[in-house]
Order: sequence, then C-alpha cells, then structure tokens
Amino acid sequence: MPTDVQVGTILMKQGPLTSEFVGLDSEVYSGGWSLMKLINRSAFDKEMHASGCTFFFLAAEVKATFFGGIGLNRVRNAVKRILRKVELQHFNGLEVTGIATKHFLGIPYTVVTAHSRHAQQGCYLEGIHQRPTS
Repeated sequence: MPTDVQVGTILMKQGPLTSEFVGLDSEVYSGGWSLMKLINRSAFDKEMHASGCTFFFLAAEVKATFFGGIGLNRVRNAVKRILRKVELQHFNGLEVTGIATKHFLGIPYTVVTAHSRHAQQGCYLEGIHQRPTS
C-alpha cells in the first residue's frame, strides 16, 4: 500500500531515466508512477545533478479539488487526477506543493496543488514532442 502523500512529496514516472538514479529509494504509487522516498528535496536535487540530469520545476500549478476534509483515499484520488493532467504534457515528475481544506458557505472542500517536474539530460527543457521519447 502506498505511503501517504504530503506536501513536498515527489513522484516520478517509471522509465529508463528514473532507473538511473542509483541510491534513491522509491515505492510504486499508481499507473507507472513511483513515490520517491526522500529525506528532503535538496538531497534529491543533488542526486539528480550528480547523475548529470536537470530537474526542472514548472511554474504553473496543477490542482484537484474534492468536497470534504483531508482523507487518505480522497487525497490519493486527487493526486491520481493531477498525474493524468501531467501525463498529457509528457512531464516525468510531480511535486505536491499544497493540501489545504477550505470552506465555502459552510461546506468543506480540499484543494491539492502540485507542480510539474521534469528530469532530463541537458540544461534546456525539451519541447512537448521530444519529451515522450527521452
């Protein structure tokens, strides 16, 4: 059973590039995505850099909203919806940046926010047509 997703969690698409990261522990999460077990994000960035990769952080937020408070299965389903959105852009990483419960007219709802991440060789982000093949 996957570990709980929380703010700061990084998920990576399983593939040849992500298998190169020797020493990084991961756990299968959902649909070809792995949850990276990290001590902190800066350590992960250092590992990526040491392997010759650049780990891009994309500014645009990706969100999923659901009614009710924070629950393990609800957050997991929201993350899966976000992952489907990220896959459409052919990015191979995701970082959860926020999980917040809010109220509107007394009705609670939760917003899960994340940012796309992309690991690749080189210092320039590849175009959408090159990303699926790398």
